[in-house]
Amino acid sequence: MTVTTSAAEAAHTRIEPGILYFGTPVVLLSTVDQAGTPNLAPMSSAFWLGWRGMLGLGAKSKTAQNLMRNRECVLNLPSDAMAAAVDRLALTTGSDPVPDRKYERGYRYEADKFGKAGLTPVASETVAPPRVAECPVTMEAVVEAVHPLAEDDAAQRGGILVFEVRVQRVHVHDDVRMPGTDDRIDPDRWRPLIMSFQKLYGLGPQVHPSTLAKIPERLYRGPDIERSRNQSSRANENRFTNGSQR
Repeated sequence: MTVTTSAAEAAHTRIEPGILYFGTPVVLLSTVDQAGTPNLAPMSSAFWLGWRGMLGLGAKSKTAQNLMRNRECVLNLPSDAMAAAVDRLALTTGSDPVPDRKYERGYRYEADKFGKAGLTPVASETVAPPRVAECPVTMEAVVEAVHPLAEDDAAQRGGILVFEVRVQRVHVHDDVRMPGTDDRIDPDRWRPLIMSFQKLYGLGPQVHPSTLAKIPERLYRGPDIERSRNQSSRANENRFTNGSQR
């Protein structure tokens, strides 16, 4: 193979950005602490495969500690219309005292994250952490595995954890469902909030027809969906209503 340098290749410049946040959906991750108090944390180091999700979190964060202890969470996906509410949670933490690394960056302790954001907690069906009523998509999940990141580097070892979660319930607002279907999201109606290099953006219209979209979604349905149906409801055990247990 002959390697050549094209005009397009020559246009690249080598850089070393401090972060590689090229754009991922924002997640409001709700957990509960050792006293059963809800915590709500914005994050965007997340991706999904089937009904499994991978969540990257600082090991010393309150959310990571809650996940390690209780193994439950809700992945609340805000729309782009909720950017102001999400931003009100910026530089807040449920950890008291504030960890040194976060203190240096200007974080402050906030006991009532739902109240701070102006959002409403509602009871989940299968997990203790509450869902966010205003989020068009909420996914109740349990932790199935925890994977340390950067264990090869002594300077980073123990600092970051990747949580593998299995979704047990998916709840959506009807206005993001595809008309005429029971279980599909309409991507032309769903407008996720996107984080790109620490800034918040919305998602624009489709830019090109997708060949991949010709594959029926039913062909992606895995065994975790059937497993989720067998998960008993904890709705009577978990009652987070507006103004209580925040």
